Amino acid sequence: MEVNGKKISVIGAKRSGMAVAGLLAAKGARVYVSEIGQLSDDEKSLLSGLGIEYEDGGHTGRLCDADLAVVSPGIPRESDVVRMVLEKRIPLFSEIEAASWFCRARMAGITGTDGKTTTATLLHRIAEAEGNARGYRAVSAGNIGVPFSSVVASLAPDDLAVIELSSYQLEGCTSFHPAVSVITNITPDHLDRYHGDIREYAEAKYRICRQQKAPDALCYNIDDPLLRDHFGDGAGAYPFRLIPFGIGADAVRYASEEGFSFEEGMILHWQGGASYPVIAGDEFLKNSFRGRHNIYNALAAAAAAFSLGIDRDAVRTALSGFAGVEHRQEFVRSFNGIDWINDSKATNVNALLQALNAVPGRLVLIAGGRDKGNDYSLLADVVRSKVAAIIAIGESKEKLCRAFEGVTQTLSAETLEEAVELAGNAAGRGDTVLFSPGCASFDMFANFEERGMLFKHLIQGLTS
Repeated sequence: MEVNGKKISVIGAKRSGMAVAGLLAAKGARVYVSEIGQLSDDEKSLLSGLGIEYEDGGHTGRLCDADLAVVSPGIPRESDVVRMVLEKRIPLFSEIEAASWFCRARMAGITGTDGKTTTATLLHRIAEAEGNARGYRAVSAGNIGVPFSSVVASLAPDDLAVIELSSYQLEGCTSFHPAVSVITNITPDHLDRYHGDIREYAEAKYRICRQQKAPDALCYNIDDPLLRDHFGDGAGAYPFRLIPFGIGADAVRYASEEGFSFEEGMILHWQGGASYPVIAGDEFLKNSFRGRHNIYNALAAAAAAFSLGIDRDAVRTALSGFAGVEHRQEFVRSFNGIDWINDSKATNVNALLQALNAVPGRLVLIAGGRDKGNDYSLLADVVRSKVAAIIAIGESKEKLCRAFEGVTQTLSAETLEEAVELAGNAAGRGDTVLFSPGCASFDMFANFEERGMLFKHLIQGLTS
């Protein structure tokens, strides 16, 4: 899209908002930034230096003097400011969409409820392994932490942008067109934003492949019921290639001409009814990278890499050397015979369930935060079988204690520091303390990273 000379309002001035404002201004747009909170002196100085006008402390009608608007992903469509823009019939886009207008490089988009950060990180590592040898650059951006707008201008046509995408970011995408897209899974999450309707949430995820066509590819988890029902019988019904992946899934062999499966301890690449080995599980399932969910992440990354034409050696090199993602089932230390695991990135029940299943043996669980309409009954069986105690924190602590009353011992803590102390008292030698909140962090922390960093700091400081 041509933006030179157009008036563009950017709603929200956090990382992605500041990045896209700078990008659009550099492309000749007349940018106006509107932030409901207070901008720092440094942020004001940066915007002024770029010739960007702004308002903070609230949104006013001034932002509606625009040809189009870009909204930060954390601002819901039902908010007053978004309604005001839409009522004026001003086209509204996401930061990802706006950045993609200026992307000359290949794009790979990764979405899903769980596993998207790990899959995106894996694919980036794989592409780096090949790019270093072949002379192209691979970057990782999007929901993973680096705004796409901050890197897109530096990319050349042969480069690759691996972009992690939340449903919020995809809501505002209309022309975003990845060469390869991945949907890891779809389980209940953010249902407070999607009116309690998982189908509405899923439709936001499906936007990732809306603009794809031949020879583009969509890699999807065929073991996920929603994805299987939506794409499983779609070979030939879509203008792009469908590449399913699954664990021991016979459907992989028949759902399309190509697929990836994990069988008998090996990732297999299926083509034309024949299978070819990619990598053995014991080469990559180790340390902090273990569990059934990480087999799916490895399958997704391998499927995407092959779809991009990346060679098998690069896939094997990256997978075999991967030690996991910070804050996702991250081993912190052993102390007094107890293993401490940081899984702060678990912000929904499914991610928490994955962590509970992945940790061997008896454990004490620290969980809680801002509830997103969670159904904790899904955890009852595994909690009953292996969780000695739950230490509940945050806004959801009372709900958690009620949910597991009579299932296991439940305690509540006012702070994470208190939770760590209680967990240490409840755990014995040979046990694991798992910090896997299963909730958003915003009741007590700025984000899951801050939450995880505090937990690690507390554990590293244990002395008795």
